[in-house]
Amino acid sequence: MATIDVEDESILTAIFKDSFPESWKENQDFVHYLSELSSFGLEKLAGEPDRLLDEKSQVLKETQNLAFQHYKTFIQTAECSREIFEDFQIIEKHVGNLLEKLPKFSEDCNKVLKKAQEISSSRRMNSLTLQRHTQLLEVLEVPQLMDTCVRNGYFDEALELASHVKRLEKKHSNIPVIANIVTEVKSSAQLMLNQLIQQLRTNIQLPACLRVIGYLRRMDVFTEAELRIKFLQARDTWFQGILRVIPQEDAYVHITKTIEASRVHLFDIVTQYRAIFSDEDPILGAGKDDSINEAALFHGWIVQKVSQFLTTLENDLSRGVGGRLDSILGQCMYFGLSFSRVGADFRGLLAPVFQTAALNGFISALSQANKRFEDNMRSYNLLSTTATVGSLSYVPAGQANQLLPPTVLLDFYPLAAFCNDVLTAFNELRLCAPLSLACNVAQALQTSTCEINRIILAFNRAEETTFDKREKELFMKFCSGYAHELLPYFNHCLQLLFPISQLAQVLGVTVSEVAKMGTIAQIDINVVVSQIQHLVPKQEERVHVADVDAFTEQSSTVAPSGVDQSDAVVTETSTTQETEYSKPEHSKPEHSKVIFATGNEEETKTEDESQTLELQSHQENALSSNIDTSLSTDIASVLIESLNLKDNTDKETDETTD
Repeated sequence: MATIDVEDESILTAIFKDSFPESWKENQDFVHYLSELSSFGLEKLAGEPDRLLDEKSQVLKETQNLAFQHYKTFIQTAECSREIFEDFQIIEKHVGNLLEKLPKFSEDCNKVLKKAQEISSSRRMNSLTLQRHTQLLEVLEVPQLMDTCVRNGYFDEALELASHVKRLEKKHSNIPVIANIVTEVKSSAQLMLNQLIQQLRTNIQLPACLRVIGYLRRMDVFTEAELRIKFLQARDTWFQGILRVIPQEDAYVHITKTIEASRVHLFDIVTQYRAIFSDEDPILGAGKDDSINEAALFHGWIVQKVSQFLTTLENDLSRGVGGRLDSILGQCMYFGLSFSRVGADFRGLLAPVFQTAALNGFISALSQANKRFEDNMRSYNLLSTTATVGSLSYVPAGQANQLLPPTVLLDFYPLAAFCNDVLTAFNELRLCAPLSLACNVAQALQTSTCEINRIILAFNRAEETTFDKREKELFMKFCSGYAHELLPYFNHCLQLLFPISQLAQVLGVTVSEVAKMGTIAQIDINVVVSQIQHLVPKQEERVHVADVDAFTEQSSTVAPSGVDQSDAVVTETSTTQETEYSKPEHSKPEHSKVIFATGNEEETKTEDESQTLELQSHQENALSSNIDTSLSTDIASVLIESLNLKDNTDKETDETTD
């Protein structure tokens, strides 16, 4: 390729300054021609314009000839060029559209490719699934198989399935099917847990308890402390259900059945707990959390059950058990002895309960006795004294046979009835009479006698203005019998209930020192009598029986107002092994256990003496029977000392007697 030298170029530039455009400099023909032109001589260079003109005209002529000869070709070429130009425009437009649609087409292609890959992968998975159909079916049937095992009680197989599912969950937790299987298996495991706990709420024996707790431990849903709590809660639910079905209408029946159920079933629960959970095993205790005292859980539960039993015992005893306190005490002591074998001896806690029950029962009996005495005094008539009192021997309280109540009380029905009521209270108290109640019993009895004083004073104020000489003498004898006979007799009964020797032993002093203490466990007669001192004659001024005999002979022909002589009866109550003073069904006043009419004045003296002797024998036998059954000489054998349990034979004998 010819190029212009720098020197030639500078020369040409100087010669042909602005004579040709810049674009010609890049034209090879122009450059070649300039190179040739620069090599011409002067002559040739001078004739060069003419030659160029001739050549131009020749070329023009040839061009015209060519155009004339080939004008059709030029036309076709022009048309073809036009068509090609138009086609190129169309192509350019289509290419533009194509360029616009190529990105979307590329995306669609990518989607198709991805879908094809998914289809291929799915096909491959389907093929693999078809090959592993049996294994997959086994995995999918695990929830149904688990549910069947749980509902049919095949807990070992159910636990194995649950363990297998746990392993699958650890390996394939991201697979939705495995996640669904795990959820369903957990639901069946919860059902199994409920069934196992429900079994603990039934009458289940120790081998079954061991199996159930073993299953619960394998399930690994509770810690050791939580498992113990669940066991105690479930067994306690079953135990409370047994207690709830015990009839509560009769307090004695309820407490006896409660004692028996508590003794048997609580002992079984304790035995089961100790067989299942070992608090002394060093292997099990090595990894325990020191912050949880698992042994204290059981001890706390035992304390709660004992407290619950004592509360039930207090409630039932407060309702009244009909004088069978000793039988209940024996059963409770046997219950406590049974619990002592498992280290839960609560017999020491029974003392305050039975002391309170015995004292409350005694106070209640005294309250009823006071009320009955007040009712009797409202209808009492001093002139209705029995006609044969004078023929009875006078037995003062200081005589040898101190077990007999004063016979002078037969003259006055209110005092005799009150004495019977108090003796009945003593009979109930002696069945369970701890020495610690000695002072309380004496104080309660003294309070009761002070209430009797109030009733006597009220009677005196109401009737004093209407008293004649005979009624005043009888009322003085009434008060004398109360102060000098009945009150000392009550003190004697208290001495039999609470012997001085035993009180001295408990207090750690001698008998003589106890005697010097004065009114310990006794009624202070001076304090009681001081309230009615003006109504009580001195000991030597008391009305003698002979005086009463003279009075009764004078009044024997006078029947008390409103009394039918045919109503005079002799009654004796033998069903309770006590003789009580009772009055006839009519509205006549009650005076003595023995009430009899004066009879016909024409009866012979022999018949009167025979009736008198018969009545005297009957009254003495009645009083003897009363005191023998009330305060027997072996009363000390039923006292509760140190809360020692009686033999089972004694307990059974007491229950049979009750």
